Formats: sequence, C-alpha cells, structure tokens
Amino acid sequence: MTRIDLPLQPNGTKVQWSYLPRQFNEQSIEQILDRLRAFVPSGDFTLGKPVREFEERFARLIGARHATGVNSGTDALKLSLKALGVGPGDEVITAANTFIATIGAIAENFARPVLVDCTDNFCMDVSKVEAAITPRTKAIMPVHLAGQMTDMPALMEIAARHKLPVIEDSCQCILGAIEARNAGTYGLAGGFSLHPLKNLNVWGDGGVIVTNDDDFAVKLRRLRNHGLADRDSVVMLGCNSRLDSLQAVIGNWLIDQVDFITTTRIKNAAYLDDALGKLPQIRLPQRYNNRRLVFHLYIVFAERRDELLAHCRKAGVEAKVHYPVPVYRQEGLRQFGYRQGDFPVTDRHADTMISLPAHEHLTAEQLAYMVQTVAEFYES
Repeated sequence: MTRIDLPLQPNGTKVQWSYLPRQFNEQSIEQILDRLRAFVPSGDFTLGKPVREFEERFARLIGARHATGVNSGTDALKLSLKALGVGPGDEVITAANTFIATIGAIAENFARPVLVDCTDNFCMDVSKVEAAITPRTKAIMPVHLAGQMTDMPALMEIAARHKLPVIEDSCQCILGAIEARNAGTYGLAGGFSLHPLKNLNVWGDGGVIVTNDDDFAVKLRRLRNHGLADRDSVVMLGCNSRLDSLQAVIGNWLIDQVDFITTTRIKNAAYLDDALGKLPQIRLPQRYNNRRLVFHLYIVFAERRDELLAHCRKAGVEAKVHYPVPVYRQEGLRQFGYRQGDFPVTDRHADTMISLPAHEHLTAEQLAYMVQTVAEFYES
C-alpha cells in the first residue's frame, strides 16, 4: 500500500481537530455577515425575532413541542433543574465520567451530585442508578456523552417507578437517537449546547432547552429572563440567560446543515471503525444497532495510549483525551468525598481512551492518514 503524506495545515498539523476554519471559510463568513448586516438595523437585539425563529426550528429538528434559547449549555441544565425546584439538601444522580458543566449545573442549584459509573459506550450505567436513589433524590440527569446515547428506555422505567423527573444532558448529542426518538425528548426536558465545537454551533456560547411540557416551557422562559411574565410583571426570581439574537442569526444560518454534519460524521466514524477495529491493540466502544450515534467525539480504547497520543501529535494528527482526569477526582469536587477507585470503568477509560478527529470537513486522505499513523505506531 502506498504510504500517505499530507501537507501541513496553517496551524502546523496535518489533521486538525477543529473544523471551524473550514466551516466558517471566507464564503461562509460573507453569507453570515450579510445576514447580520440586514438584522442589525432592526435593533431587535434582546429575545428578538431571530431567537424565536431559531427556537421554532430547533424544536422541529429535535421533535419537541418547545425550545427555549439560553446563554449556554450549562445554563440549559441549570435552569431545567431550577425549574424543578432543585435546591439545598437535594440530590441529583448523574454520570461520573461527564464534563464538569453537568456537575456544575447541579452544584449551582446548591444540590449534591450523586455519581454513578459508566459503561463502555461512555454513558451512565443504568443498572447502577437504582442503588443510588435516596429519599433526597430530586432528579436524574443522564449524560449522552460524545454523541452516544444513554439507555433511556431502561432509565425512564426506573424514573417512573420512583416518580423522579429526568433532565437529559444532551449537550454533546444533537440528533442522537434510540429507535428514531431523539436525545432530549425522553425526559421532562433536554439541554443542548451551541458551543463552537458542538455539532450545531454559533460564534460563542449558547444553549437550548427542549420540552414537551407546556407549563414547564413557560417556567423556563420566565426563568431565563429575570422571572418576567411580561415587561413589568416579575412572577418569580429568575436570571439573565437569554440566547443572543446575534448568535441566533448564526444558528439559523447553520441549522440547515445539521443533517449533513451528522451523516458525514457517522460515515467517517464507520470508516475509522472498520480500519482501526482490525488492529488488535485498538478496542472499539460498544455500538448499538437501534441507536444513532452522532460522534460529537470519536473515541477508541488504545493500548499504550499515552505513547500513541504522542506519536499522533508528532505525525501531525491532532488527537486528544476526553478526559484524562475524571471529574470526580478533580480538586474542585473534594467536598463530595469521592475517592479514586470509586468508579472503576470511568478510571479505566481515562487511562485508555484516545479521541481522533472525525468531523465533517475531513478529507478521505486525512482519514486514511490517521489510520496509517495509528497502524505504524503499533508496527514499529
């Protein structure tokens, strides 16, 4: 087989992690700036028409009755819990291997995060949830990590038995699904992120909450806007967590591309699975035929992971680890009393996972070069 080599990208890599320079190229920037130029004279900057349009389009995309634009994915989770009345003394069950934002949203409501281990698809081990429920449990917050889906049918059965609401952390899983039902639509609400490195992104922070509950949607819209029912009527204590109209303009430009983004990532992941899965030193995560995995991150388990990571980077492949130190072992969470070894699957993942680019702007040559780079490491 002919050996592949690639030219260096502007940032000094051959396979760049970030797709943003390709997504927002000169032509795209001009298209967006044209929309912004048309919008700015309206002065409709706070919860303006672009926000309402984006919320309606996002709700249709996900298959929910309501979508509420907020300041970030973190706020999408935080406000959902706040709308439930989560507060001091309450507990919220979530995953031990998540990003800090999930736990931060719980802590900002002065509740205690109760963590459970994950499975080899990076999501909460639902079989461990029931043992974590106590009289103080106020909600369950599964995390659809890396574009993989938690076993929501099984989790919803547990939640129904214990009469507990479920708020889905879908920040990394837009259009992920189980049997054609999208992430964010199983529980009472689902929170999504529009961070620049998400599959649907804007030019800064942004978030969306979806729900099919009419009353819950009203409460969320009030909470994100100071608790106002109208301009002069404060009906609850809320905050300022509005999705910016300017960001909504960008979201409305990009939302039409989400199907392309999703299908291309799935195709790229299938190519990598087929090629890397033939290497005995690489182990693929669990895959499920009835789930749509949308690959916000493409992750495999690798022998001699740290050496492979260094090799990839030296070869110009911008590989990463998500996350090298599990959140439960971080200094900022010492107050919760968790100790190394409490979540063995999470710990094993932290030592063996490697994330490779799989985004929609990779070329066939870049995909092949990544496979070649990994194979050469183990052949040397």
